[in-house]
Amino acid sequence: MAGLRLGPLLRQVDWETGTGATVWVEADRACEAEVRCADGAGGTARTWQIAGHHYALIPVTGLRPDTETAYRVLLDGEQVWPLPDSPFPDSTIRTPAPGTDAPVRVAFGSCRWAAPPSDASHDPVGPDALDTLAQALAGAPERPRPDVLVLLGDQVYADETSAETRRWLATRRDLSEPPGEQVADYEEYTRLYYESWLDPEVRWLLSTVPSCMIFDDHDVIDDWNTSEAWQRRMRATPWWRERILSGLMSYWVHQHLGNLSPTELAADPLYAQVRTAEDGTQALREFATRADADPSYTRWSYRRDFGRTRLLMVDTRAARVLEEGRRAMLSEKEFAWVREQAMEGTGGHPGHPGQEHPGHPGQERPGAPGQERPGAFGGYDHLLLGTSLPWLLPHFVHDVEAWNASVCGGRRGGRWARIGEDLRQRGDLEHWAAFPESFDALTDTIAAVGGAPGAPATISVLSGDVHHAYVAAPDWSRWSSRPPRSQVRQLTCSPVHNSIYASIRLGFRFGWSAAGRALGRLFRRHGRVPGSRLTWHKTGGPWFGNQLMTLTLQGRSAQLRLDQARSDASGGGARLVTALETDWAG
Repeated sequence: MAGLRLGPLLRQVDWETGTGATVWVEADRACEAEVRCADGAGGTARTWQIAGHHYALIPVTGLRPDTETAYRVLLDGEQVWPLPDSPFPDSTIRTPAPGTDAPVRVAFGSCRWAAPPSDASHDPVGPDALDTLAQALAGAPERPRPDVLVLLGDQVYADETSAETRRWLATRRDLSEPPGEQVADYEEYTRLYYESWLDPEVRWLLSTVPSCMIFDDHDVIDDWNTSEAWQRRMRATPWWRERILSGLMSYWVHQHLGNLSPTELAADPLYAQVRTAEDGTQALREFATRADADPSYTRWSYRRDFGRTRLLMVDTRAARVLEEGRRAMLSEKEFAWVREQAMEGTGGHPGHPGQEHPGHPGQERPGAPGQERPGAFGGYDHLLLGTSLPWLLPHFVHDVEAWNASVCGGRRGGRWARIGEDLRQRGDLEHWAAFPESFDALTDTIAAVGGAPGAPATISVLSGDVHHAYVAAPDWSRWSSRPPRSQVRQLTCSPVHNSIYASIRLGFRFGWSAAGRALGRLFRRHGRVPGSRLTWHKTGGPWFGNQLMTLTLQGRSAQLRLDQARSDASGGGARLVTALETDWAG
């Protein structure tokens, strides 16, 4: 009898028709995987094999719009989910009502170190925000449930393993040899996903709330693709090739495939090859090899529409151009795609990165099928740009990264370039600000979308990475004579579950301070960095702790809430405490 090794994960619900979904599972052997819903909907898929593991992405059809139905998972006809004696409610698939103005709830965060605490009564990094959300939803079915959970990177930590995982690694190889206590290959990556997604609360949560995911650095290694010098150093390391290929392969299997719609999956030649092969390992390995060598070979970024809310998840790691003098957060091809997807349906012209296009009335481009409506404001009402790295950073951090990019590029001579490269790698100086032309191109894109005839009501840049939460708003007065009509915000939320060191608290508080801004200007002057045409100010935060943000979008309005996971003083576990709740559009 086949067993369920991991999952199920409810990945997609079809917002265009409300009649379909996809469910991801891993079985312990080759089998037929099936989803059966209480209302008669369902679907089947044969598992496919990668490195001795068996996976399936099951298309569920026949769902009814605007309903909620419980489902079961069967392998070769035997039920394996829900688990026997589960303390959680049935996993369900909730479908939208297309064409209505029902609210869309988007919960998001990043940086979840999943290692279980050695002492069950005390977690040294505090309660896990995903665990706490799951407990809240399971205990109060009437509580509004997110329509999608957006995970903005560091779903697993390949370079910071738990004590339990290190003990397991030691049974496979000598940890005194590189990469030591970090993961080395595909099998070891699967261990990280088991540790993270077999957590009972998170397992149930991911089975009943659809999810969108993108990688960040720790999914591969800290500061992945920081610079050309960093990349040369890593590629000269004997263990790196297996690590990067395994990281990309495991990401494709566990995270990327579930981000794609059934239509996109049907058109994906690699997915077709893997599904029909007796063993798809070699095909996937060859794909990962080419993807690592050429950032334009594949696209990890993707688009999802939730009614009149558009999410663009942007790859800010593997799509980088690292050659000094040509550095870019995204390749030209990738940036053009992002801009085109953002402009589609707004009535503006896609243009080119780094060039403003205010749009031309009467030239509206059609949106995705089912997204237009007579008299609507363009093709959608809200744009969410998911980028693991914040666009608008604390001012001091931004200025230091801009200075660093300038000196590394040779603006102050070879000696300072060498000093700058050392500081860049030691200090994690690799956000949007460290790619100044890309920062300007993203800003231009946001301005163009927000200034188009059919501009959305809001543009939200969803980010994580920096282990605190804040809200920032741009000031367009020096950027453009025609500021965007859209309300634009940087919404940063992390970590979901990780350490918050005192140095982080002090550093980021200083980064937002007047003294930090003044010191940052000195760095810019030394690096001969022109003053930024875009300014911004913090409107909320910083908040420190394990936390999640939730956007509730309805019509042209937007509400934002920040919930922090706090230990219950009565000893009854953890609870979500709302630290911010505000309307900022509509």
